[in-house]
Amino acid sequence: MEKGVEFTKTYFKNRVRAIEELAARSEGFRDLCDDFATAHDGKLDWKCSSAPECAERVAEYAELIDSLQIEIELALDRAAIVPFTRPRR
Repeated sequence: MEKGVEFTKTYFKNRVRAIEELAARSEGFRDLCDDFATAHDGKLDWKCSSAPECAERVAEYAELIDSLQIEIELALDRAAIVPFTRPRR
């Protein structure tokens, strides 16, 4: 698996199997996981910075991370839904 998927699995420890299954069949989900890991790395980089805009950038990354976390959770929830089909008559 890719770096983003591995990072996402460490963040959502209780949903590892669902992450692996969805990542195996969805390039879009793998990209989402990559974005999630990149955002976390970016936030850590800015936390170590002494630049004047540091606090603003950390806040922006925190907001992005929250948004991506929700998107990942929704994707996992949608993947877990099994649609009902009507029996043929």
